[in-house]
Amino acid sequence: TTNITAIEQWWKMNKATNFSEFYKALEMKALPGYNIGYADRNDTIFYISNGKIPIRAKGYDWTDVVPGNTKETLWDSYYDIKDLPQVVKPASGFVYNANHSPFKSSSEADNPNAENFAKEINFETYDNNRSTRLLQLLEEQERIDYNRFKRIKYDHQLPTPLQYNYMDLNPLFDMEVADYPEVSTLLTDIQNWDRITNPTSYGAGAYASLYYQLTPFYYQLGKDRVFTKEALYEALKITKAHLKTYFNAERIQLGEFQKLVRGNKELPIFGLPDVVTAMKGQPYKDGKIKITHGESYIGLVRFTPNKTYFESVISFGNSRRPESPHYTDQMELYSNFETKTMSFDRLDVMKTAKRVYAPK
Repeated sequence: TTNITAIEQWWKMNKATNFSEFYKALEMKALPGYNIGYADRNDTIFYISNGKIPIRAKGYDWTDVVPGNTKETLWDSYYDIKDLPQVVKPASGFVYNANHSPFKSSSEADNPNAENFAKEINFETYDNNRSTRLLQLLEEQERIDYNRFKRIKYDHQLPTPLQYNYMDLNPLFDMEVADYPEVSTLLTDIQNWDRITNPTSYGAGAYASLYYQLTPFYYQLGKDRVFTKEALYEALKITKAHLKTYFNAERIQLGEFQKLVRGNKELPIFGLPDVVTAMKGQPYKDGKIKITHGESYIGLVRFTPNKTYFESVISFGNSRRPESPHYTDQMELYSNFETKTMSFDRLDVMKTAKRVYAPK
């Protein structure tokens, strides 16, 4: 559990003027979780798989139910911050995390060694599609300027092979199209797809339509979590029937199937689960998907010796009131990977203000 000191720790982290002060704030151990990243003007970069993690007795399977009739399984102390996986000033020059293993948080030479941490903590050891893709992009070139940073941030391509940590869909790309004539159009679109989840992509449209039909098959997977070709064939037939029923077509673009929706406004939208710009939806209407999870508020900040530059966007708009002009006014920016500039300079803010008023 945690208490009100978590708020104090957040405050101290944000008020820290150097890495020593920041790390001292972490040592309060008031936050129960969160991956934390840090960077400062001295080129100190830092990542930690943070948590208020109990010191558990050895000899038990802590991923399952443990006996409750012995003090052996009662914990009353927590690991110190220094005992958690972390990277400080790696030679690689980067740290990253996409809710995957903390032992893969920088280059191979800079990563924490899993053998140095208690097995009872049960840290993740897997990669996922996002972490795999991020590492590819980070190691692609020696240096990262601001434009390349934005390109990495907005990447929306799945890796080859796929690296879902909860299932293996790669057999889909090994199916011989000639062996499955009933679903040959869908299968061809998927296998010829560049794995970029653009709204205008037919490959992404086919893959997304299939992805949302996989749930009942997922719950029948074996321990290896690998989809068989037989199961995928059945799912493809269901996907084909879905497209025929709702779109009267065998091929659709991703943006025809997947929508960003607020009020009466809907836009075709990029992304899929587990790309860097992750998007996940739920059934909407007319056989379409409405995005409910994924990319939301985005803030990009550049610090220079003379000025701080800030740009941002949010998925819908800043207002929750449907009658407000700001209810949906950022949807186009968001869907086009664009942002709006912002200023913390009072003169700039007053000069561009739509209205200046004092609450009554």
